[in-house]
Amino acid sequence: MKRAWWKEAVVYQIYPRSFKDSNGDGIGDLSGIISRLDYLKELGIDVIWLSPVYKSPNDDNGYDISDYQDIMDEFGTLEDFNQLLAEAHKQGIKIMMDLVVNHTSDEHPWFVESRSSKDNPKRDYYIWRHGQNGKEPNNWVSCFSGPAWEYDAHTDEYYLHIFSKKQPDLNWENPQLRKEIYDMMRWWLDKGIDGFRMDVINFISKVEGLPDAPGEGYQWGGQFFMNGPRIHEFLQEMNREVLSSYDLITVGEMPGVSPEQAVLYTGEDRQELHMVFQFEHMDLDSGNGGKWDIKPWSLHDFKQTMTKWQVSLSGKGWNSLYLNNHDQPRMVSRFGNDGEFHKESAKMLATCLHMMQGTPYIYQGEELGMTNVAFSTIDDYRDIETINMFRERIQQGEETEHVMHSIHAKGRDNARTPMQWDDTENAGFGKGTPWLPVNPNYVSINARQQWSDPDSIFHYYQRLIQLRKQYELIVYGSYELILADHPEIYAYTRKWKNEQILVILNFFAGTPVFEMPQDIRFAQPKLLISNYSVDQNENIRNISLRPYEARVYHFIIS
Repeated sequence: MKRAWWKEAVVYQIYPRSFKDSNGDGIGDLSGIISRLDYLKELGIDVIWLSPVYKSPNDDNGYDISDYQDIMDEFGTLEDFNQLLAEAHKQGIKIMMDLVVNHTSDEHPWFVESRSSKDNPKRDYYIWRHGQNGKEPNNWVSCFSGPAWEYDAHTDEYYLHIFSKKQPDLNWENPQLRKEIYDMMRWWLDKGIDGFRMDVINFISKVEGLPDAPGEGYQWGGQFFMNGPRIHEFLQEMNREVLSSYDLITVGEMPGVSPEQAVLYTGEDRQELHMVFQFEHMDLDSGNGGKWDIKPWSLHDFKQTMTKWQVSLSGKGWNSLYLNNHDQPRMVSRFGNDGEFHKESAKMLATCLHMMQGTPYIYQGEELGMTNVAFSTIDDYRDIETINMFRERIQQGEETEHVMHSIHAKGRDNARTPMQWDDTENAGFGKGTPWLPVNPNYVSINARQQWSDPDSIFHYYQRLIQLRKQYELIVYGSYELILADHPEIYAYTRKWKNEQILVILNFFAGTPVFEMPQDIRFAQPKLLISNYSVDQNENIRNISLRPYEARVYHFIIS
């Protein structure tokens, strides 16, 4: 297996709007991030992934870009960005930008020109079609509710928008458009950034003809635009034209990708990307009706999914490791216990991820165990997906209480409440009224409190990151699931040369007994990390686990 710095790195995702407000306007900004670089250095991370900071009218919190080569006014200026880049590099921290090139804002100059006339040179930068029998060109539904087409009276045609109507999809079939995108990417890389996280990048190739999705009414048309016919051609061209000339990190967000497809995207001989964000484990609590149709997740399915990805990509591609981000609920509320065993379960979940093969991604506040929030009224929410879904369901006659229950469990604003720095007003986020209300539990869950507590979740994350740098086994070792059918315990081993680690995780509040499989033979067992105090002389072949207990043992293979 080839070594690479991005395999050995730990990435920290910052959602700038919610990280740190430096000027009291209630919105996080670049200067706020600069003021907290010491915190990130202390945590031990290697790379900051910045969610979009480009110029944007903010219909979808910056994922609707109106100028790829300027900074959103609320976040600061290009000079501020240059300072952030320089200060981060001084601390030994790299910067990965969010690249959003499946769509732009409808206020981007390209789209303003494109919609001005049918014969404009940039008309073909976007996907325009005639209507069918007085309706949209096809029956695709948008990710944010309603049809995926918007009628434009000026030219009597519709444009495609897989997301908001203010996020028109770019037409990657146009080589001139692709050239402009590659020029923009080079501009940022020449400025000194260290890589790209690519938003829904597997959506950029659409099936020719844009056929209707099966079924009556508006339907999800993902099979016609996810992992489309020219996707590998486009990514290989991007690699050839841009990425291959720089020493960087790349990860593609790819809903609907399978392990077999991920090997094609990330294979070292494929010249595409380094890793993908897959969503299979994020769908384990989704019913047939999709994300908002909540069902209980099972540990059996979780283990099988994580294992499938670990095994399928081993030696062929590379995994990204995450359990939450800006689009997902908080992991301790979703897969752990955000009540009685908050600290224990947050540490256990972190152990589960950071001991696997792949590059770990920490989402801001995760290292403090920040939790979901349950605002009582839809008026406290800001996310376009959440608000559109609420309106649609209420119009369909659903009870408000039922819809709010889904939002409390799965809404994207769970991850977007302001970072909890201390127990002062607004959690130390800033002096002004925050753009999104702070989670009321900031009084007990905050960075200042955890800095001073050696047993805190923050310090546990510190140790996990240090272990990854200390043991190349944790980065490069092979993975094997053990006790596959145990209903409460997730256990696996990692092997590298003559070393092995054993990871034991109790995913629930019970006290199951871990029994070591007889075929695991070892010498010199050493406890690397645990979320409870452990008797070093305990017989590790038979362990009575405490609620949400995590242990990692290192030993020489005998």
